[in-house]
Amino acid sequence: MLKRENFNMLGKLGVIVLGMFCFGYALVPIYKAICEMTGINVLALGDRQIPGATASLPANTQVDRTRTITVEFDANSRGPWHFKPAQNSLQVHPGELTTVMYEFQNVQNRTMSAQAIPSYAPAQAGSHFNKLECFCFSQYTLAPGEKKQWPVAFVIDPKLSRDVKTITLSYTFFEVGGKTPAVPDVLKAAGA
Repeated sequence: MLKRENFNMLGKLGVIVLGMFCFGYALVPIYKAICEMTGINVLALGDRQIPGATASLPANTQVDRTRTITVEFDANSRGPWHFKPAQNSLQVHPGELTTVMYEFQNVQNRTMSAQAIPSYAPAQAGSHFNKLECFCFSQYTLAPGEKKQWPVAFVIDPKLSRDVKTITLSYTFFEVGGKTPAVPDVLKAAGA
């Protein structure tokens, strides 16, 4: 008799465990259905349109769309390698996040380490030219013939004077810890 009662209890516990598993499995669809019916927890709606919501992201209010600034990109190198911007200039609005790529190739037959130093014209633009990402923050080592592209992500502060219409961002790329190239013959003849 005790064996039969234990077997019945085990059966009842098995039904309870199975019921709990089914309830847990069905809980997510039940929750979503209740949220859709009642309109609560609009975050559960995901990508579907929410009544009265805007379909696009809000505009960046920091961007000054009333003016544009031409940003010119310049690249100088001291050594036998290729270094240039992917584009020579572009138009940006102050406050707008912009990214431009620079291309570099080590054309030497040896590994080299180099770094770039930025400069700005006019000089007053330097304090308003905010780089968020720049290859000039680090030194790079490139193998012989290796080619890389590096980004410069920047924002021009809208507080920049309105009379500045063009900014030139210039980089000088030079080898770090390596051989310094000889002075060109033209400069030797001039006595420089």
